[in-house]
Amino acid sequence: MLNKPVRFLSEVRTELKKVSWSTKKELISSTGVVIFTVSLLALFIGVIDFIISRAVNLVIR
Repeated sequence: MLNKPVRFLSEVRTELKKVSWSTKKELISSTGVVIFTVSLLALFIGVIDFIISRAVNLVIR
């Protein structure tokens, strides 16, 4: 009964040894790209939302 979880954890450990882990430099670089991209997308959506809300207000009035 306890054999299956132990075997599973052993296999997980074996598979994790095969993983190609990123270096600290790669991780920081990728994080910067993600933060920049998300910020750019948020700004774009904010501008589009502002324009659409102004247009809707003009139509409603």
